[in-house]
Amino acid sequence: MAATTAQQSLEVFTKGTKAWFTDEKEGWVSATLTSKSVDGDKIKLLFRDDNDDKEHVFESTLAQIEKSNGSSLPPLRNPPKMEYTDDLTNLSYLNEPAVLNTIRTRYLQRIIYTYSGIVLIAVNPFDRVSLYEPDIIQQYSGKRRGELEPHLFAIAEDAYRCMIREQSNQTIVVSGESGAGKTVSAKYIMRYFATADGNDNDQVKAKAEGSGMTEVEEQILATNPIMEAFGNAKTTRNDNSSRFGKYIEIQFNESADIIGAKIRTYLLERSRLIFQPETERNYHIFYQLCAGIPSNEKKDFELGDFTKFHYLNQSGTGTIPGVDDASEFEVTQRSLSTIGISVQVQWQIFRVLAALLHIGNIQITGRGDAMLNETDQSLVTATRLLGIKAAEFRKWVVRKQIITRSEKIVTNLNPTQANVVKDSVAKYIYANLFEWLVGVINDSLSSPDISAISTFIGVLDIYGFEHFKKNSFEQFCINYANEKLQQQFNQHVFKLEQEEYIREKINWTFIDFSDNQKCIEMIEGKLGILSLLDEESRLPSGNDQSYCQKLYTNFDTPAFKDYFKKPRFSNAAFTIVHYAHDVQYESDGFLDKNKDTVPDEHLKLLQDSEFEFLSEVLEKAALANPPPPVENKRMSMIARKPTLGFIFKQSLISLMDTIGETNVHYIRCIKPNEAKVAWEFEPNMVLSQLRACGVLETIRISCAGYPSRWTFEEFADRYYSLVSSQHWDPSNSPDLMSLCSAILKKSITDEDKYQIGTTKIFFRAGQLAYLEKLRADRWNECAIVLQKNIRRYIYRSRYLRIREMTLKLQCVARTRIAIKALQRMHENKAAIAIQTNWRRHNARKQYVAQKHAAVKIQTAFRGYNARKEFTHLRQEGAALKIQRMARGWLARKNYQKQRRQIVLVQSCVRRRQARKALLALKLEAKSVTHFKEVSYKLESKVVELTQNLTQQKDEKKKMADKASQLEVQLKTWMDKYEKMEKKAKGYEATLQEPKVPKADWEKLQGEKDDLHSEHQSVVQKLKSHEQTISKLQEELEQQKVENEKLREEVKAAMEKPVDDANTEELKSQIASLKSQLAQTLNAPRRQPSNNNLRSPSPAPDRMRGISPPPPASFEKETDNSGRGRSPSGLPVSRKVRRNSSAELTKGKPKTSIDNIRQTELHLKNHRPTSVDHFSTLLGSKHDRIVEEPDGDPEEGIHTILTEEENLLEEIVDGLIKELKMPLPSLQNPPSQKEVLFPAHMIGLCVTQMWKLGYTQPSERLLLTVMDTIQKQCMAFSGDEAVVPCAFWLSNVHELLSIICNTELAMEQEMRSNGKRTSAWQEFERMVSTIKYELQCLEDNVFHAWMKELKKRLSKMIVPSIVESQSLPGFITSDSGRFLNKLLAGGSSPTYSMDDLLNFLNKVWRAMKCYYLEQSVSRQVLTELLKLLGASAFNDLLMRKNFCSWKRAMQIQYNITRIEEWCKSHDIPEGTLQLEHLMQATKLLQLKKATLGDIEIIYDVCWMLTPTQIQKLISQYYVADYENPISHEILKVVASHVITGDKNDILLLDSVSIDDTTTPFDIPPAREVVAERFYLPAWLNLRRLRKLTVLVQQQLKQQQQK
Repeated sequence: MAATTAQQSLEVFTKGTKAWFTDEKEGWVSATLTSKSVDGDKIKLLFRDDNDDKEHVFESTLAQIEKSNGSSLPPLRNPPKMEYTDDLTNLSYLNEPAVLNTIRTRYLQRIIYTYSGIVLIAVNPFDRVSLYEPDIIQQYSGKRRGELEPHLFAIAEDAYRCMIREQSNQTIVVSGESGAGKTVSAKYIMRYFATADGNDNDQVKAKAEGSGMTEVEEQILATNPIMEAFGNAKTTRNDNSSRFGKYIEIQFNESADIIGAKIRTYLLERSRLIFQPETERNYHIFYQLCAGIPSNEKKDFELGDFTKFHYLNQSGTGTIPGVDDASEFEVTQRSLSTIGISVQVQWQIFRVLAALLHIGNIQITGRGDAMLNETDQSLVTATRLLGIKAAEFRKWVVRKQIITRSEKIVTNLNPTQANVVKDSVAKYIYANLFEWLVGVINDSLSSPDISAISTFIGVLDIYGFEHFKKNSFEQFCINYANEKLQQQFNQHVFKLEQEEYIREKINWTFIDFSDNQKCIEMIEGKLGILSLLDEESRLPSGNDQSYCQKLYTNFDTPAFKDYFKKPRFSNAAFTIVHYAHDVQYESDGFLDKNKDTVPDEHLKLLQDSEFEFLSEVLEKAALANPPPPVENKRMSMIARKPTLGFIFKQSLISLMDTIGETNVHYIRCIKPNEAKVAWEFEPNMVLSQLRACGVLETIRISCAGYPSRWTFEEFADRYYSLVSSQHWDPSNSPDLMSLCSAILKKSITDEDKYQIGTTKIFFRAGQLAYLEKLRADRWNECAIVLQKNIRRYIYRSRYLRIREMTLKLQCVARTRIAIKALQRMHENKAAIAIQTNWRRHNARKQYVAQKHAAVKIQTAFRGYNARKEFTHLRQEGAALKIQRMARGWLARKNYQKQRRQIVLVQSCVRRRQARKALLALKLEAKSVTHFKEVSYKLESKVVELTQNLTQQKDEKKKMADKASQLEVQLKTWMDKYEKMEKKAKGYEATLQEPKVPKADWEKLQGEKDDLHSEHQSVVQKLKSHEQTISKLQEELEQQKVENEKLREEVKAAMEKPVDDANTEELKSQIASLKSQLAQTLNAPRRQPSNNNLRSPSPAPDRMRGISPPPPASFEKETDNSGRGRSPSGLPVSRKVRRNSSAELTKGKPKTSIDNIRQTELHLKNHRPTSVDHFSTLLGSKHDRIVEEPDGDPEEGIHTILTEEENLLEEIVDGLIKELKMPLPSLQNPPSQKEVLFPAHMIGLCVTQMWKLGYTQPSERLLLTVMDTIQKQCMAFSGDEAVVPCAFWLSNVHELLSIICNTELAMEQEMRSNGKRTSAWQEFERMVSTIKYELQCLEDNVFHAWMKELKKRLSKMIVPSIVESQSLPGFITSDSGRFLNKLLAGGSSPTYSMDDLLNFLNKVWRAMKCYYLEQSVSRQVLTELLKLLGASAFNDLLMRKNFCSWKRAMQIQYNITRIEEWCKSHDIPEGTLQLEHLMQATKLLQLKKATLGDIEIIYDVCWMLTPTQIQKLISQYYVADYENPISHEILKVVASHVITGDKNDILLLDSVSIDDTTTPFDIPPAREVVAERFYLPAWLNLRRLRKLTVLVQQQLKQQQQK
């Protein structure tokens, strides 16, 4: 049997097997087995080093191997696929070198976190890594441990969920040596709890970005900089080393909300205050105080540079690279204020700190007795700041008082003792100040209602195991605490192992693990090290040497030989065998550090201080640390003050009790190198820390029992091939338990090597390696059989193809030969024909050439003669032309020269005058009042011109009156002239008669002459009057011309641009002031909203000319009825209707969004009837829907509009709330009028109100309608919001377009009337307000719609794109199981790609059928695709089991379907949002075998950052038939990541669902061709229907006129 077990262990060692061997530099090195020899009982294995070809020889016997149970064999190396595992317990070979190699491999890939069972191992990168961003917190929130990569957020989330699920307290223990990153890890854990305690991912992200935290959560995070300032310091190992331990309790209520916190501290390093080793610093707060204190306080405290103080300048190091102490001081002050410490108290704290620095500068001199000068400046300053008497302080620094039973003895101290007393006072004050500060923090953070505290999560940031060249009391206490924690850790691990064995009901024996209880008892027992130390500290003559001798006497015995050792070369030291390492402690200073007491005289002096703050601090510290209980009176006199060791022991016992009552989670921080170099790994240093932190002990405990455990499903899936197919054939419906039993019986003969539980199979160490070998052999056999048959098939197929091709070739060859013979015959016949034609061609060619030559010669000769003659004629003509041109050129040249000179002179003169004028204009324009003066001049000139024009009009009127008078007078004269002419003619006729005597004739002749002369004078006057009239007319025309000129000048002056910059600046300032005033005046007119949507209008650059800035509110109209003048200023004349209209019955149809489909089916059968043809709608008198209007239509319109409440109720209820929206369908799409009729009806009412002067009622109507539409849209959620929100978004924009077009039409009408009244200005302000409100409503509806769409889509993204597997032939499961259907049955994702595409189609169809603009559709779909691409990419990036080439093909296929959808719907830019995801899938499918392949990946995936590429490659899931990615390639990929590059991000910016800051690009106003009067017949809206009929009748009457 022994030989069988040993041989089974040796079977794994075959040629090519890799194993580990120890190395001084690397810890462990890998070697490959080259030969194996078995000579009887002797075994010899020869290995060759993988790095330097060094040989390693292993020799042993079968008996020795059996005795050690195979542990003496070289540890085997895991296959490359397993070396990158994120949990060390998953390793096939769980041993020390395998653990070290896995951690190193992951660290060099820049992966700092690794699980080891229940422990998280965190390796300090010494570099900034993008692992703690808000998006990372969002990813880990709500996830189970193991779903994502190892992270301290996963541990924090696990603790948080355990607390909620089990309602039990939790503890996270963060341990490690100095510089390993404990403090930073604890800080990030606290930040996670403060930000991730919400269930909503958007809430988590909002908190992580710094907004949305409660006051308690902010105070908890504020404690970090405070505790770091007062308790951290720079050491050789760490720039921010915690010099104390702390346990932070984060308190939660029943709702799992943070309500408080509490801090407990342990073992503050007091000695650091007075002394620091080289290259180290004191506590940060002192350097911050010196660097950041203001000048006034600096002068008061007498502070300066840190180099002036003894407590700060001993190490020679006062600064930390990259740290600004002044800015850190501001952070500390803000944090103190955050936790509730007032500024006054803060400066009291800083006053105490300043006093401590001055105490360190006190100079104590003297040779024998100590001497202290009374005038020492540091003494005076320190006592002044502390509020104590300088003389008393000086006295008890250089002296001491011994109290006996009978007297008090005062003796002098030597300088060394005096310095110790001085320093002890400083340490005492600082320690008490630190404890007081912790108490204040607890008072501020802890919940005042203790009953409200349901559970808590504790974060223990404790120092790790320390082992230096010289170890003192601090190292002893630290290692004592680690012994206690290690014991608890071992017991916890053993308990978990035991619980699992019991739960699985397997047979098991007790596991022997290293119990350090004996070592702990030696330290803290009744006569232990600490008890002896306290006893020696109480003795007046006690010293370190006598204490050490007591230790030798008590523990240098056989009972403690395994835990206590006496050094060979020292009598003042002792060695304790700790669990991690043997540590030698120097007893020098043990007693002083343990007592750490202040003389009673100094203590009383400090307690009686005039500085009340100091007295309060000391009093509170004394209450917090009461003296230990005593057994008798004599002991009470001795033990008046507790020792530091006693305090630490009690607090540690309390801590262990607390941890024991909680569920513990462990984080082990590892420091990878001593020099703190980024991404450097020192194996031996890490190996020692793994031993010290208990990780290897955990592995040893696991290996002692059954370290490997597999579920039945995993085991059967992995090793089903070891048995025949009849056991796992799905057609036989095999039983899983029977299949596993058959595999085990055939593979492992020794039943002690495994145990079968209820859900798992447990294996001894090494059995999985043996099973892996059997599996590999079986797969090799199967591969050989497959290769044999495939090769046979290939060669058989090749033979058949060759035979077939041979026959075909023969047939083709014979055909080719026959074709060639026929071709030769054809060629011979063709050659003869060619020769015949060629000879004929040559003869003819020769003849034609000779003929052409003769003709060419003749042509050349004749052409030569003609050209010669033509040349002669051309030369003569050219000479004449040249002469003519030359003479003309000379004349023109002289003329142009004279003209240029004249022009030049004129230009110079004019330029000089222009420059003078320009200078004058510039000087004038530079003045600020220039623009006002120009304006005043123009106004005065306009006034003057207006007066001149009025005067000219008056003169024109006067001249016209005068001309009319002259015309009347002229007409009178003409009448008289005609009368005289007639009279003269009568006289002439009478004169011709001889009847008249001569005397009479002469008399008449004389009268005739008189009349003739009078007539001539009248004609002359008439001509002069005509000339006067013509002159007046000419003057009138001149006045008209002058008036026109003046008008043009005024117009030009008003339109003339002023180029001056100051004027333009004044104009812009005036415009901005006007807009601000308008916004301020318009603010009260906003409608109240019950939702959280943003109310302001979109930015002006996005209004696209629809609406001006919000105008000022206009005054209330004086007419209470709302009637008055129309906005155009024309009076509205109406006839008073004698009889009131009949009461219209109210109809309230029952409609809802849930009945849309039913309504659509109804509409398909009965298409709604429009009221466009109201004559057909009226029908007969008995069947009329609306009574035929009689009388004036305007009266009917007026009557309907005056019934404002009834009309508003009909619109709100019937047209909005209970409206049956047409269902969007591409087969039977609704017409535009069927979709937009609500906007048209509302617009019709508003337009008629405006025409009739009802401005106020129209505003009330529109505001009520907008509020109703907004509430209606907000009432829908999920899929129900897709159709209504799109419908109302289109109608709102249509209503906005109608109002814009109506305003434009009324403005044109007003301009044609030429009157601009005050009513029009009020109307303009009202319309601007309405347009602004409509834009806000459109914006609100859009964002509410987008929020619901994103909510719905966010639930589909991951299941449909990442998890859905639509591509047949490449189906894979999360675990890659071959027997997935048999074992698990397979669970399909919640949503598929068809569901996602149907959702996108639904959104697109709604926008298309409801006539939304293309720009809106693109914005909506682009935003949704952006959410889709970012969410899917981030999820893929964080999933460790989805990064395989098969999954990549599935995801790429899903992306391709989305891209095809985008192209078919004319959204090409939508595919850009998926580019990151597409390139990620390409990366997973590309080859990764060589460095050239990696370069190709970086070229192809150019949009991915180096961190994203490194994350995807490091998480790549290698299939069984794939070669794992080599370590060198992973190292090269990690080297591409550049620290500090802000563009090198890990996760894409997630698209917030509730984000309303994304601007909505409101499209331009639509062109409404004419008023639409469509109203579905099934709507019982009698008032609106009657209004449409009346408006149509009115329009027809207007057209007839």
